[in-house]
Amino acid sequence: MKTITSLFSEERNQLQTDIDNTIGIEQIVKLVQNRLDNLERIYIEKLNLAQVRLASFFLDTLRQSIATLAAANYLQAASTEQRQIPNPSTKFFSSRLILKLLQGLVSIGILGSLFSLTKTTPGAWMAILLTSLLIGLEILLQLELNNQQNNSISEGLLELPQPILRVDSKVFLDCLGDALNTIDLAVARVEESNKHEGDLAIEELPELLNFLQRLMGASKLDKPQMAHELAKLLPQILMSQGINTQIYRPNDPHSDREYFDFEPSIDPDTKDHVTLTPALLKGDRLIRRGRVIEPAYSSARE
Repeated sequence: MKTITSLFSEERNQLQTDIDNTIGIEQIVKLVQNRLDNLERIYIEKLNLAQVRLASFFLDTLRQSIATLAAANYLQAASTEQRQIPNPSTKFFSSRLILKLLQGLVSIGILGSLFSLTKTTPGAWMAILLTSLLIGLEILLQLELNNQQNNSISEGLLELPQPILRVDSKVFLDCLGDALNTIDLAVARVEESNKHEGDLAIEELPELLNFLQRLMGASKLDKPQMAHELAKLLPQILMSQGINTQIYRPNDPHSDREYFDFEPSIDPDTKDHVTLTPALLKGDRLIRRGRVIEPAYSSARE
């Protein structure tokens, strides 16, 4: 029987390639969970009922743990980068302020001189108007330039590349392999415990001892009817230990022929199958084979 770790090893390289080619944590989670579903279907085919329940429980827990990867996000990454970008306009702020101050003083001096000329030269008002217009155009030009710089800075912040959250496929699959190996160990322990149950001494089975006591008492008292009634309790005693009995029925699809040993009947007129001892099963595991007498013609046909 293959372990789930060996099944996983056969598909690991392809799974690692698929993870590396997948963008998005949610898609990776779905991919891995689907692979686990496929591994589970193959793995539990050879397990008994107790092992199937244990393996399914662990795999469900593993799938839920993998789903927590989808909680990862990078919502605060963009705002953090924006705060770290310096404003380029602050570098030349002091020199520009001094330059504008000198330009303002020169403009005030020119306007003052022109105003003094108005008393003697009426045409000086035209020079004053033209100078005021130039000053206004300079102010408008500086305001427009500042707006363009601010817009370019804002657009640069918006166009920053977004960080991509990726999964290290090797580390992730190493951890996944360790988890699957733990499942193999747990399932193997269940199998070992089932083997040891068959080694129990008879004194550790009180119900069986009680039945044998009562059967021996009926035999000593020579009461066959009492012994017959006690024999009806045997299926109940076996079921308390998780053991089921199976009678061979040739037309029943659930009656597996592999559970029985067959002997031909010495009576050639016999047409029915007779189960001398039933097969004993624990879950889907055969404990003791049954014994069946079959008609002589059945063996001849085979």
